[in-house]
Amino acid sequence: MSHAALLLLSDGRFPSGGHAHSGGAEAAVAAARLRDTATLEWFCRGRLHTSGLVAAALAAAAACGCDPLLLDAAADARTPSPALRRTSRKLGRQLLRAVRVTWPGPLWDELAAACPGGAHQPVVLGLAARAAGLTPLDAARSAAYDSVCGPVNAVVRLLGLDPFRANGVVAALADDIDEVADRAARHAERAAAEGTDTLPAASAPLLDITAEQHATWSVRLFAS
Repeated sequence: MSHAALLLLSDGRFPSGGHAHSGGAEAAVAAARLRDTATLEWFCRGRLHTSGLVAAALAAAAACGCDPLLLDAAADARTPSPALRRTSRKLGRQLLRAVRVTWPGPLWDELAAACPGGAHQPVVLGLAARAAGLTPLDAARSAAYDSVCGPVNAVVRLLGLDPFRANGVVAALADDIDEVADRAARHAERAAAEGTDTLPAASAPLLDITAEQHATWSVRLFAS
């Protein structure tokens, strides 16, 4: 396992397109549910244990060698919001552009041909982790970490929060990130043995609702 590859894949400077997305934080700020570092921590904790767990399990399952097309269908079934499905596939396309150059191989052309609209981002992330020689647990860690860092980085811009205090939220959630990644990796092992139907389907209905609302805004700072 390459620790450097894990750092590269999880680095916010990796050109995966995530900087243009807030993970639902922009809508939460507009609704005054996200106002400061305390509410940011609660928002990120909730996101991590719901949609973050689902993304981490999908990524780990892809790194386990599960069929990516079955995983892509599983991601669709676990993403009820059309706006969030579009966002996930858009991020998947952007991530695919980056990983096919970073870790080249025939898999990426095959995936692009099979999913012309773009595969879901967690599936591409897990395949990238596997191509980089990482473990399913590494893939889960990267996805869980990403589910928290996106909103944190967005809120620094949206609210003008102190970036030191905002990133302290990520540190405060470190144990939760590890716990979610461990759970996701166990789910992935079961999916590899019993099928993708066993993957978690934790829901965050408010994120789904606000994503649909956010998609209709004529003026917004973030794409999602």
